[in-house]
Amino acid sequence: MEYARVLALAEELHRHAPDATKRFEISGNSIIMTVSSPRRCEYNAFLLRRQLERQLAEGWAAHNRGGVEDPALGILRRPAVIVLPETAMLGPGGIDPRDLALTADVTPPLGQVHDTQRVYDSAAMAIPLYVLVNPRNGTTTVMSDPQGVDDEGRRCYRTRHDYVFGDKVTVGPWTVDTSKFRTYPS
Repeated sequence: MEYARVLALAEELHRHAPDATKRFEISGNSIIMTVSSPRRCEYNAFLLRRQLERQLAEGWAAHNRGGVEDPALGILRRPAVIVLPETAMLGPGGIDPRDLALTADVTPPLGQVHDTQRVYDSAAMAIPLYVLVNPRNGTTTVMSDPQGVDDEGRRCYRTRHDYVFGDKVTVGPWTVDTSKFRTYPS
């Protein structure tokens, strides 16, 4: 199905969705309706954004909740944190993935089946760095070099580094201290 039609259908579904459904994403012809994130999820995203923001060069921004859109690939994602030039936020519609230096997601408490697809979508859009903060198990994963191809022919990241909460994590040219990240209650 053409991306514009999938987007229009997703917007219509979103208008009729329950209040708990805060947003939607698109991956190929799949529409993914997501519920609002719990505070601890938002808090970890806030901590990550704030740390990155302090290290960015003039003219760059770390931003929460930007819609990253590649109509040619049929992808619309809403990462928890993005890093991009400030001027890239001025354009109409979704944010062009070619403008991004980084996207990051925080895994929700119950997990969602599309967590893995987010990684593939970020690699397909050639976003240089992808960070996954997982409060379920207290880990942070940093992926880079989106030029790989997996056994199923999907674009993937060639480099992956796993860390535990408490580590100082290298994310491209930046360093993130994960000691204040919080796990979900058991």
